[in-house]
Amino acid sequence: MSCETTAASHQLVDHLFRNRAGQMVAWLTRIFGAAHLDLAEEVVQDALVKALQQWPYTGVPDNPGGWLFRVARNRALDVLRRTAAFQERAQQIAADLERIADLDPANEHAIEDDELRMVFMCCHPALTQDARVALSLKTAGGFSVAEIASAFLTSEATVAQRLVRAKRTLREHRVGLDLPRGEELASRVDSVLEVIYLLFNEGYNAHAGETLVRDDLCGEALRLGRLVALSSQITAPAAHALSALMAFQAARLPARTDANGEMVLLEDQDRSKWDRRLVAMGFAHLERSAQGPDLTAYHVQAAIAAVHAGAATAAGTKWDQILSLYDELMAINPSPVIALNRAVALAKVHGPRVALEALLAIEDDPALSNYYLLPSVKGRLLAELGDRAAAADCFNQALARPSTEPERRFLRRRLHACAD
Repeated sequence: MSCETTAASHQLVDHLFRNRAGQMVAWLTRIFGAAHLDLAEEVVQDALVKALQQWPYTGVPDNPGGWLFRVARNRALDVLRRTAAFQERAQQIAADLERIADLDPANEHAIEDDELRMVFMCCHPALTQDARVALSLKTAGGFSVAEIASAFLTSEATVAQRLVRAKRTLREHRVGLDLPRGEELASRVDSVLEVIYLLFNEGYNAHAGETLVRDDLCGEALRLGRLVALSSQITAPAAHALSALMAFQAARLPARTDANGEMVLLEDQDRSKWDRRLVAMGFAHLERSAQGPDLTAYHVQAAIAAVHAGAATAAGTKWDQILSLYDELMAINPSPVIALNRAVALAKVHGPRVALEALLAIEDDPALSNYYLLPSVKGRLLAELGDRAAAADCFNQALARPSTEPERRFLRRRLHACAD
């Protein structure tokens, strides 16, 4: 057995586990009961370990996903036989476990239903937002505690504590895997979409570290968003709007950095690198998002992203249309970050001086006190007006605020341009 074979097997197991872990945990949690979520995760982890032990020697099976499900099922049957808590339901649980003998198209729909219920359980309103995010990534997304800690710049101990508290809270509230109904379903959808969007933004706009983008977080958020949007059990135009927004933005990921890992602004990106499959997916979800009467912030943000996606070149971008959409967005959600983005559109339509005047209203907003993009945008507008000294001061302010290393290198290039 070569090192290359072992590495390839480990890579495949990691990929499959990331894509199947949530489904397997959801399936077992429905069978065992939500109170036994830890046990379901343990069984799935055992299946992963067995794959890592066997595949480098026996080779990858023809249906690796189905293999993991079968191993998890067999391990669950072993647990069933030796766990006293299941004795009264042992026969029914065994029958449920035997129903899925393999992972095939006939079973995929039922498994996806389980996973959808799991996502809604992870986003129960009794949990804090931090707990919802951690539990969604760990349980529905197959992320390890170490990966979650790294993504959100916190310690593994903190993430582990959040998970323990979250599971305890779910047990105390007797939360199950049943989808809520009526008004409760609508409010829970809002919670689910909020968590999914937070996951995507953390991947798309990493706050610190060596990497500008975390593709795994973006991909998982888009997958979960589409899981909600395409469910036959839920009518949620906002879920289609969010899926459209994430698809449009994810389409740009290949062009957001150059070959050296340096940050590339939207206007300078090579649009031939944009993922056309994701762009098409975005327009399809955007069309379906129009089915309901409500206009949410997700709808307007998706419409803005669609204008960018529909422009063949940066010069062909319809900035007047984008500015109008930002006006709508400010009416729905008048946040300082949106006001900052609107100022960028304002500069494109009416010039940098008008945009600088608009920034005066948000310069002292506490929510932007550590947001590097505020002084960065102001610096760029000042540079366009020829005030290089003031622009340099703004870029220095931006460098003093948290950002990723690629963003810091970009700011330094801007600063040096002012000196030149």
